[in-house]
Amino acid sequence: MNTFRTSSPTPATTSVALTRILAVGSLLSLIVLGLAWELWLAPLRPGGSGLALKVLPLCLPLAGLLKNRMYTYRWVSLLVWLYFTEGAVRAYSDKAPGNSLAMVEVALCLILFTACALHVRLRLKNAAEAAKSAPDTTDPVASSHANPAH
Repeated sequence: MNTFRTSSPTPATTSVALTRILAVGSLLSLIVLGLAWELWLAPLRPGGSGLALKVLPLCLPLAGLLKNRMYTYRWVSLLVWLYFTEGAVRAYSDKAPGNSLAMVEVALCLILFTACALHVRLRLKNAAEAAKSAPDTTDPVASSHANPAH
């Protein structure tokens, strides 16, 4: 008989899910903020500007984050610093409301970086713990026959 135990999620998996939600949410927020900022809220030119295209690189990792790919979380944590830098510069150089929008961008970048870094760290920690707790399936007799040096 095949029985499965159903238990509530462990705190580790809950933390991983929370970091995933934060990462996807902050990435989507950065995309929406970038478009709204450059098209309606505080464009460089009346009617919007071509600077709205800056959000295109943010659209690329969205699929990887939604598919929970570890590699995507790693490189997004590096990509986000370009947007952080833009937000920091524009927070001090733009006039209102652009400087306020830039501060929101900086905050979203920090949330995205933190969520991605924690997500990767927690998943690696969980994988290491799972590897430690996995039963050792190597047969000492079979391994001694495979390696004549023993």
